[in-house]
Parts: sequence; structure tokens; C-alpha cells
Amino acid sequence: MSVQGPQQVLELAKVSRTFGQGATAVAALRDVDLTINAGEFVAVMGPSGSGKSSLLALAGGLDRPTSGGVFVESTPLAGLGLNALARLRRRAVGYVFQDFNLVPTLSAVENVALPLELDGVPARKAHRQALDALRQVGIPGLADRFMDEMSGGQQQRVAIARAIVGSRRLILADEPTGALDSTTGHGVMEVLRSRADDGAAVMLVTHEARHAAWADRVVFIRDGRIVDEATAMHDPAVLLAPAG
Repeated sequence: MSVQGPQQVLELAKVSRTFGQGATAVAALRDVDLTINAGEFVAVMGPSGSGKSSLLALAGGLDRPTSGGVFVESTPLAGLGLNALARLRRRAVGYVFQDFNLVPTLSAVENVALPLELDGVPARKAHRQALDALRQVGIPGLADRFMDEMSGGQQQRVAIARAIVGSRRLILADEPTGALDSTTGHGVMEVLRSRADDGAAVMLVTHEARHAAWADRVVFIRDGRIVDEATAMHDPAVLLAPAG
């Protein structure tokens, strides 16, 4: 009987992304190869401008590579039309943006439930799942508040709840703890770690070693290239260290 290897959820194969043309062209990514398997938590670290956010955008189908291929659960994103790509993102990909991208006219629970309802989940079921996601990030009592009634940190947690709601298999997080205090940030990292332990593939962009320590693997990127990677140590002293 053959033994199956780990299931690839995300694959980037020789991916490059160039903005502009000719003398003004800027290479954001250069020949990047990266795979993330089901149940794996990968942190991406590098200096500002190194290509981390471009990598996340390509992984989530928010941008197209100049060359190379991006595959989510073996589906080549290049072969999908706009509608099919939007459907795949709703069903398979949870994305935490630096600027939240929440709908100001919707309450917290409505924001979290929105991608489920757009995908045809009945409103009551979507509402229950959204409340559970808000509970996981520690703000079930804010479900009915609108964005102008919440702090930046609370809005960030709504955005994280929206990314983890439902059964998405790929979670992409761009500095998800940037607007949070250290205690709340620790709780968010626990949620992301739990999703990986439950079988999702998680990619986290971060500048902080204490957050990267939650990952199984840390990838280092510089000038658009992956220059090194290491296995994270999960050192409790690092995980619990205060910011600064």
C-alpha cells in the first residue's frame, strides 16, 4: 500500500512579479519557489520592501505573477476567470489585510458572515459561524458594533475572524498583530496556530521573531528572493516575550 505524502495547499513555482517596464521596471519577486502543506504554519520575514506583501498578494490571487505559477489546492490560478477566482478566494482563502478592508456600514458579525453569505451559506448558519469566529478572537460581545464604534485593535480582530471563519484551507496574514497589544497579539497567534493544527495551511508575514516562533518554518526574503529558511524553535521564552 502506497503512503501518501503531505497535501500541498499552496505552491508558488518560479514566480516573479515585475512592476513597470524598461528602465523603470522594479522586480518585487524573483523566481520564488515555495510550498505550504496542510497543517503547516510558515512565517515570512524580511526587511521592508523585500517582497513579503507581494508574495501574499500572489498567494491569495489578489495579483497575477509576471511569470511562474501559483496553485491553491492544485488549482492553477492563472487558468481561472475573475468569477472563478473570486469563488475560490471565498471558499478556500482567508486573508488578513494590514488595513483591515472591513465594510463600515456592516456590523462586526455581518462583516465576518459576509463571505459565507456571498458563497450561498444560509444567513442563520453564516451568523452562527461568524459569532464562533468572533469568540475565537475574543470579542463576541462586540458582534453588533459598527466599525466607527470600535478601536483599531478591535477592528483588526474582526478582520482576523473574517479570515478564519468557515472551513478555509489557506490563511494568509499580513502583520495581523500590528494594531494589537502584546496580550491580544498572543491570543491571535494562538488562533492561527490552532488553525494550522486543525489542518489549514497558514502563511504569516511578520517583522517580529516572537511571532515567527509560532510557525513550523520561517522563510527569509530579501530583494524579492527567498534567501534562507529555518525550522522555528517554539521556544516558550520567545513566544511569551513582550514587544520591544
